[in-house]
Amino acid sequence: MSLSVFDIFKVGIGPSSSHTMGPMRAAREFVLGLKRDGLLQDTSQIAVRLYGSLALTGVGHGTDRAVLAGLEGAEPETVDPDAIEPILRRVRNEGRIKLLGEHEIAFDEPMQLLFMRHERLPRHSNGMRLTALANDLRVLREEDYYSIGGGFIVRGDESEASEVSAHAAPPYPFTSGAELLAKCREHGLELYEVVLANERTWRSEEEIRAGLLHLWKVMQACVERGFRQTGVLPGVLKVRRRAPKMYRVLTEGKGVSALEAMDWVNAYALAVNEENAAGGRVVTAPTNGAAGIIPAVMHFYMRFEPGANEEGIMRFLLTAAAMGMLYKRNASISGAEMGCMGEVGVACSMAAAGLVAALHGTNEQIENAAEIGMEHNLGLTCDPVAGLVQIPCIERNAMGAVKAINAARLAMRGDGTHKVSLDQVIATMRQTGLDMQTIYKETSQGGLAVNVPEC
Repeated sequence: MSLSVFDIFKVGIGPSSSHTMGPMRAAREFVLGLKRDGLLQDTSQIAVRLYGSLALTGVGHGTDRAVLAGLEGAEPETVDPDAIEPILRRVRNEGRIKLLGEHEIAFDEPMQLLFMRHERLPRHSNGMRLTALANDLRVLREEDYYSIGGGFIVRGDESEASEVSAHAAPPYPFTSGAELLAKCREHGLELYEVVLANERTWRSEEEIRAGLLHLWKVMQACVERGFRQTGVLPGVLKVRRRAPKMYRVLTEGKGVSALEAMDWVNAYALAVNEENAAGGRVVTAPTNGAAGIIPAVMHFYMRFEPGANEEGIMRFLLTAAAMGMLYKRNASISGAEMGCMGEVGVACSMAAAGLVAALHGTNEQIENAAEIGMEHNLGLTCDPVAGLVQIPCIERNAMGAVKAINAARLAMRGDGTHKVSLDQVIATMRQTGLDMQTIYKETSQGGLAVNVPEC
């Protein structure tokens, strides 16, 4: 399985990579398959069943909206977030849906999009089953999909390798932190150079640079929009946006506080995750629930670190992606599998490593920063109140961003030697996630979700 930087970082829409982006992609892929095999015109009914975490928190995470948009042909990477609501309104008002925008059939949403809250498919908590039927109710096709975190999807018993860059083998493959460091030492390369050399297997250097800077541009646009938008976020909690006021206070403030940098980091993270909660355009990094941490730390780097530049941004993203690859391969980036340490914990670890790389830290300091970033997120639960990606998710990104910066600073004050390796902490994370009760893994059946009233 050869992962690319652009597998780890994707442009998409909120509020969830696993519950919004993944189901949208699965629904679209299913109807594309019907069209490819000449079954689309024979389809008179589509049934969708959501299982496990998708069923339990799907309404709050916008899974129903994502599935309907996906059936109509929308893609998370390109769909205009403002175009989704008119699609939903039309489908719900008319009781009809246009598969891929071209084949219209009747669609009774309460009967044909079912939340199977007491059932789970065998492979993963984020399971969904799509069925296409003919006029005589004959099953034309039925397929199971799993949304395995970060917008990744797989079908049935399909290998995860089918969902990632699996063409030519890269020159420096690595499956562990130790192996990555060893390759750096053997070839005299910085960590980001190893990742860049691997990326050149699939894209030109110009394409890589343009792609990375596009990700940074989307992150910046998300922060800027988050600073402009005001009002209340969607959902029963009626959470009011805080980033615009924080931005105004910081820009109009007189004098300099010793903790001003922390205030800005908080504002950046809140801006992104408030946009995510509103269904806006974000960069999945490596998930949507944790999408604010890496942009907040990158903004911190550009605003507060002397000599910050685009080359540092490139080093940051390449290095952070390498850490994400290790977590994706050896544990999981799914909140439904690992709790929030699989999202905020991983993003914190990635951001810490990226910041050290941007600041020209050593490979050993980078690995140390990544380890610190995860070690102090072990056991972090995923317990969204009302199934919305708002409480505690939005604030949690601010906390994760500040923790990432501190992890980077701790690592750079040392020489890279430390007792707990990144590989050991990833293995510990995986075991902790397996041991964690299901009620704390994106089901809204435990933790804050059952102790905080919804309204």
